Amino acid sequence: MAGKSGNKENSRFDILADIAAEYGKRSLENYAQIRSLAEALRDGLCKYLDHDKPCVFLVPPQGGFGEQNYGSAAFSVAGKGFLPLEPISFGLAVRVSNTGDFLRVVINCRKEAQQLIVMIEMAKTYEIVLPVNEEKLSHLIEELYKYIIEWFSGRIEQYDEGHYGVSDIGFDILHIESKE
Repeated sequence: MAGKSGNKENSRFDILADIAAEYGKRSLENYAQIRSLAEALRDGLCKYLDHDKPCVFLVPPQGGFGEQNYGSAAFSVAGKGFLPLEPISFGLAVRVSNTGDFLRVVINCRKEAQQLIVMIEMAKTYEIVLPVNEEKLSHLIEELYKYIIEWFSGRIEQYDEGHYGVSDIGFDILHIESKE
């Protein structure tokens, strides 16, 4: 372990710095894989929806958002200084009307061995074996779309049956004035 004072190669600080550097490499790898997936989901879902305007944006998982991509600020690890090695959440703002209504869907991702565990709104979990390819991504996009449709239809059904008065934490629906 630690050697004599002044022996830089074996100092406790160097051991600490080395392990912190390894942690940093893994943290960056984790973030890069999840951000890549998030951007692919954003682009793929927008293409899947076949809308003539940009219709899916990467937004923060909590708080206010506008009709724009937030870059690194869309991820739960934003602004934490030393990039933490932990599951990462992000929001997808999905246009749900022609009048500027967006639904925020929160996605939580974590890496386990050689797969990403993707959880939609802390409800549905999907496992994607790395590396992510177009086939795996298209399946996840279809599942995400189905989940959003089921969310709306479930709320409609609850209303029609008179059981819609329950509190529920989940999606945010926001009306955003168009910039155009």
